[in-house]
Amino acid sequence: MHLLLPKHYKRPGKQPLNAAGFTLVELIVVMVLTLLFSGLIMSFFLDLWGSTATLENDSETFVGREDAGDALRDVFNSASGLINQNGIADTYTNNPDPGNATGNYWLILHAIPGTTAMPSSGTTPVLYFQAPSVTSSRVFIMNGTQPYQDNFVLYLDGSTKSLMLRSLANPSASGDRITTSCPPSQASASCPADKTIVKDIASVSERYFSRSGNTLDWTSITDPLTGSYIGPDFPSVEVLELTVNLHRNSVLHGGTNTSNETIIRVAFRNG
Repeated sequence: MHLLLPKHYKRPGKQPLNAAGFTLVELIVVMVLTLLFSGLIMSFFLDLWGSTATLENDSETFVGREDAGDALRDVFNSASGLINQNGIADTYTNNPDPGNATGNYWLILHAIPGTTAMPSSGTTPVLYFQAPSVTSSRVFIMNGTQPYQDNFVLYLDGSTKSLMLRSLANPSASGDRITTSCPPSQASASCPADKTIVKDIASVSERYFSRSGNTLDWTSITDPLTGSYIGPDFPSVEVLELTVNLHRNSVLHGGTNTSNETIIRVAFRNG
């Protein structure tokens, strides 16, 4: 006797020839392709991320360059001339003159062209200059026939990688519009923090000219003790050329560090 079974009947233990699933080779191929395409996608987005970081750096340094130029022109706008050393005592001198026992005067500088690099820490003076003391109404505060002079110190701060400005108000100029400033760590209501001109500074280069455009002969004066060139005194400088070199490290993966510079020229009234 034969039993008639349905056509779709499957014997136990037997698998149909068209059963679903992957062979080992197929699984390996899928894994390799998945890893390959995942790597390509990740590489694309990392490159895009790096390009975005570079564009951001370029934008930041461009803005910094423009801000530095505007700020320095504003700073020097009222200046009457450069000086070798501050003539107004500074309680918080960052780089005191070793030849002055009071410690209230910055290192003496001479008009020698060169580059002042950003220190790894501490501060380094770049330039000193003076400007007439004026009231809040911009009226000169006179000392006889001449106005009193306020002093200013332009220096590099290694801890913040910034170009800073210290203001020293003339104590004899009653009603002076400016107030003596202090290092940020010593700032108070009566002594505001030094002004930040621009951040992300690498160095500042200086050159000095006469009003006719000729460079000053910085080899004209030598130190009688060392014989080294000390350049002319700053009051003889009629035109200053200042090159501010900016550098910003990328903060994102794959970004490119950016460097930029701005150059300003200032003619002083002492010329």
